[in-house]
Amino acid sequence: MTLAPSLSTLDSLKAGQSATVVQLAPHAQGGVDVQRRLMELGFVPGERIRVLKRVMKGPLAVKVGESTFALRPFEAALVSIKAD
Repeated sequence: MTLAPSLSTLDSLKAGQSATVVQLAPHAQGGVDVQRRLMELGFVPGERIRVLKRVMKGPLAVKVGESTFALRPFEAALVSIKAD
């Protein structure tokens, strides 16, 4: 998948940074199941998100709406964002 120059993926954000979800990519092995799970959690195009905490090479704590979720790095890499 090719991203426009102003887009990146959620796994590139640092703790404290915010962004807007642009699109989700299906996971090569998990297919649409991982994509569907992310959408069910609230990672939908247009939604504002914020990284609360990062663990080096580990999960990210991400706030979506009023909820906080832990995402594995490969999941965060599936979320295309436009950083603030």
